[in-house]
Amino acid sequence: MRWGDVDAASIIFYGAYIRFFEYAETELFREVGLPYGVMFDELKIWLPRVHLECDFQRAARLDDLLQVSVFVGRFGTKSMRLNFEVRRQGEDAPVATAHFVLAAVNQDTFETVPVPAELRERLAPYTAEA
Repeated sequence: MRWGDVDAASIIFYGAYIRFFEYAETELFREVGLPYGVMFDELKIWLPRVHLECDFQRAARLDDLLQVSVFVGRFGTKSMRLNFEVRRQGEDAPVATAHFVLAAVNQDTFETVPVPAELRERLAPYTAEA
């Protein structure tokens, strides 16, 4: 944890978690060969977040080393849920858990569209059912 991520009590500011989740999500898509630039260019979709939820179980503090995990909780027809878990390195108990719901939308019209089969297939190893 960095100085800019904590409040006056040296506890991680809640808004910093959103950035941590974004980093994990970015790396998930990169891991499956669909970094955002490629995914957006090839699949012609955007993935706006339509819901965010986060629960904080334990305080994380300045200089804690945190690990953020992400996996697909489920696919809907036109959306997907990403689940996140934050833990201190070497500890089993979560510091925070969260989920985002991402809608698949057409880049030109912003109308919802089915989640592309290629995205589903590539993320299959990272789903809760896998």
